[in-house]
Amino acid sequence: MKYNEKSSFIGLVPLLIFVVLYLGTGTFLQLQKVPMAFYQLPSPIAIFIGIIFAFLLFKGSIKEKFDTFLEGCGHQDIITMCIIYLLAGAFAGVTKTMGGVDSTVNLALSYIPVHFLAPSIFIVAAFISTATGTSVGSIVSIAPIAIGLAEKSGVSMSLVLAAVMGGAMFGDNLSIISDTTIAATRTQGVEMKDKFRVNLSIALPAAILTIILLLIFGEPETVTNIDILNYNLLKILPYITVLVMAISGLNVFIVLTSGIIISGLIGIISRDFSFLSLSKEVYNGFLGMNEIFLLSLLSGGLAALTSKAGGIQWLIEHIQKLIIGKKTAKLGIGLLVSVTDIAVANNTVAIIINGSIAKNITKKYNIDPKESAAILDIFSCIFQGLLPYGAQMLILLNFAHEKVSPFDLIPLLWYQIFLFIFTIIFIRIKN
Repeated sequence: MKYNEKSSFIGLVPLLIFVVLYLGTGTFLQLQKVPMAFYQLPSPIAIFIGIIFAFLLFKGSIKEKFDTFLEGCGHQDIITMCIIYLLAGAFAGVTKTMGGVDSTVNLALSYIPVHFLAPSIFIVAAFISTATGTSVGSIVSIAPIAIGLAEKSGVSMSLVLAAVMGGAMFGDNLSIISDTTIAATRTQGVEMKDKFRVNLSIALPAAILTIILLLIFGEPETVTNIDILNYNLLKILPYITVLVMAISGLNVFIVLTSGIIISGLIGIISRDFSFLSLSKEVYNGFLGMNEIFLLSLLSGGLAALTSKAGGIQWLIEHIQKLIIGKKTAKLGIGLLVSVTDIAVANNTVAIIINGSIAKNITKKYNIDPKESAAILDIFSCIFQGLLPYGAQMLILLNFAHEKVSPFDLIPLLWYQIFLFIFTIIFIRIKN
């Protein structure tokens, strides 16, 4: 998405309409105790209304606005995410049908004490995301297993999903091969290892406190009696293969496609389904991701329209006016990347948009560039891991099949909350 120097509050209005409509409706229905309140208004419809207002409010011909909209929809990051959604849905569906999830869950319950499940899930998700550099990849790999563990162990589903999200964002923020880390270090002109040291000193205490809370509150609500020895190692193979391939640094498309093929072959050999029923499971997996697919596609288009109309630049200019000294400059950098991420729902893009601005602020107020790089990365990952309409939250809740709402999950995202608190403390005490 191209950075635009034009500044206009009107450019933000359609985005605000989407956010207020989607979150406002969900919040209102939640207060009315309507079941699954946030799923009553489909998110693609809410954002489509925002897009209609963008076409009505913004200047230019219909063709110009439509071209901008299509450019945003077709952005490489958006299309990449959409294809990942489809493959992730197919992999999850095929693996579950052939018994892979049940076998993996029962194996885990055979060796991990129930009260250690939530912190173990956080640690595993953190390891995977750090090794692969992608929070979405980590969520795709572990979420189906984590959900199965929650269902069979009696541990709170919301708490388990929060552990997955926290661990995924830990690695997204710290991994040396993460897009956000690369964008933050390159825009600030610092070495990866220098930014990592600063970042780790903030993220590690947040992770430790999160693990402690998960240990304390991770006791099962009810314990379901299951045969913990009832698992098939062959049916666990697809998950092991996907994890090994992902950690080895292979392309996520190759990883997920390989997982689908291996799961399919095992299912056919085990007579869980035929080739034709396998093809239907793959297609059903695609269909299961249609809401996320549409929302991501449409949000890319709306973000492009917002940027071109000057909405993002308006935010940047007004936040810069709040900077009056070194500490407020650091906070200003964090605020810049945070509100931009809220607007575009993509932490890498948020860093790229604000990278040069943050570098100028760093020079003007004599801030250590490795600190500005860490602040850019941290704040973008905090808010990306909290957004109800962010890719990570959408795909995680989709795996839960609407059993958990964003309102259930957000208060339990302790890692993101602690990361925010420790970052503010770091800014406050650091000269």
